Amino acid sequence: ATPIIWKPGMFKPSVIIALFCITSSTFAASLEDKLRGALTTKGSNPSSLSQTDASGGVKEALAKGVEQAISQLGKPDGFFRDQAVKILVPKKLRKVTDLAKQLGYQKQVDSFELAMNRGAEQAVPAASGILGDAVRAMSVKDALSLVRGGNSAATDYFRQSSEQKLYDAFLPLVAKQTANTGVSQKYKALTGSVGSNPLGATLLGGDNKSADLDGYVTNKAIDGLFQVIATKEAEIRSNPAAQTTSLLRKVFGK
Repeated sequence: ATPIIWKPGMFKPSVIIALFCITSSTFAASLEDKLRGALTTKGSNPSSLSQTDASGGVKEALAKGVEQAISQLGKPDGFFRDQAVKILVPKKLRKVTDLAKQLGYQKQVDSFELAMNRGAEQAVPAASGILGDAVRAMSVKDALSLVRGGNSAATDYFRQSSEQKLYDAFLPLVAKQTANTGVSQKYKALTGSVGSNPLGATLLGGDNKSADLDGYVTNKAIDGLFQVIATKEAEIRSNPAAQTTSLLRKVFGK
C-alpha cells in the first residue's frame, strides 16, 4: 500500500483532537477489558470457579461492604440515628438510667448516649486502611472456601483476622472523642443526680465512678461496622441487583 505522507494543513486541529480522543477511549476500553479478563474465567457455577475468580469476587464484595459501612457510620448520627447499630447505655447501667428517666433526667441520659455514639462515629473512618490490608492479605485458598460459605462467611473471616487491630486503632480515637464530648463527666453527672435518690443510691451501691466506657464504645463501634459489612455481603450473595459487576455476578450469581 502507498504510505500516506502527512503535509501541513492536511488535517484540521479539531480533526486531530477528535482522532486522538477516539484512539484514547478505545485504548482505555481495551485495557479495561484485559484487566477484567485477567480476573475472570468462563463458568458461573461456584463449584467450577477458578481460584482467581473466587478471590477477586470475595475481595470485591468485602470492599463494597467496607465502603458502605464507613460511608454510612463514619458521619454525625451514623450510629445515633440508626437503631440497628445505635450504642445504648451499657447493660449494667440500664437500671440506673431507667430510674434516671423516671426521675426526670431523660435529657441527661440522651446526652450521655449521644456522646458515646459520637465517639464511635469519629473512629470508624480509621478502619479503611486496616480493612484494606486485611482484604489484600486474604489467601486465594481461603477466598475459594468463603464463596461457598454462609451469608456472612467472608465477613466472619474478615472480623477474625482484623478485629484486634481495629480495637487497637479505634480505642485512642474513641478516648479522644469521648474526652472532647465529656462522656465521663456526663456519666458522673447522671449517676450523681440519680444517687441523690435513695433508690438510685441503692442501685449504684455508692459507686458513681466511670465504667470502662471507652472500651465499651470501641467494641460497639466494631460490632456496628461488621454488622453493616455482613448485611452488604448477604445482599450481594442473594440479590442480583446488588451484583453490580460482572465478577460479582460470576461468583455469586445463581
